[in-house]
Amino acid sequence: MAKEAGINLRANTALFVSNNNINNCNDINAVIDAMTYNGFDKKGVLVANNTIINGSESHYPVLQKFYRDCLERFIVLEAGKKVGINDIEVKAIKAKYSDPNAIGFKFITPDYTLTYAGNTMYNAEALEEYKNSNILILNVPCLKKDEDKYNLCKEDAIKLIQKVNPRLVIITHFGINFLKADPLYEVREIQKETNCQIIAATDGMVINPISYNVEQGQKTLFKYAKKEGLRIHEFEQQEEERVKEINEIIEEKQTELGSHASDDVHEENT
Repeated sequence: MAKEAGINLRANTALFVSNNNINNCNDINAVIDAMTYNGFDKKGVLVANNTIINGSESHYPVLQKFYRDCLERFIVLEAGKKVGINDIEVKAIKAKYSDPNAIGFKFITPDYTLTYAGNTMYNAEALEEYKNSNILILNVPCLKKDEDKYNLCKEDAIKLIQKVNPRLVIITHFGINFLKADPLYEVREIQKETNCQIIAATDGMVINPISYNVEQGQKTLFKYAKKEGLRIHEFEQQEEERVKEINEIIEEKQTELGSHASDDVHEENT
């Protein structure tokens, strides 16, 4: 999927994992494998919560020891702690989630501050940590509170955004009801309530964090053509190829007809 989105994992420097839930860390070993050529080129930094690295009473660590050893180094980050990577300061923010060690990340750079809340229920304690963020990324799987007590819902997101007042908010991690309701419509509703620029994330989206320009790297993956079961962008590509093929056939036939007409005129003149 990284390749489809134009991302070269071999060029990746750091990997951040917020919690041990399978939705958030399932590909950690595969990404490290791609970054390091299966450990042949030992490189990269993993920054993660304690459960990812060491597990807990109720969770085995998803990170395998082999892939942990493929890294140049790994860092266990607890809420309130900081780490520096190049010229970026990364601070862990407490998240309230089923993984008791779950965290979010606040990236403080020379040009902007970006905060990723991670999977969390509404957390009043973390509001102060979210403040002074230029960009806020929120995982909002739920439309309504009763869908999942451990995650943000639309109402929570509105309340949080109003208190933090960032310049840009990216809503992602949509659950099934959010998808059925159409994320674009729901995000517009959130924007009306908050008077803040809101973007609904899509697969392959690239955002310039300084200018906030958005490029659509690839179409979203959850939309499928009904009959063929193909991803929409693949379906459209096939349709374009069919149209091109038909146009070529028509052009060829027109050329043949033009040639025959020319021969007929030549015979009449003769």
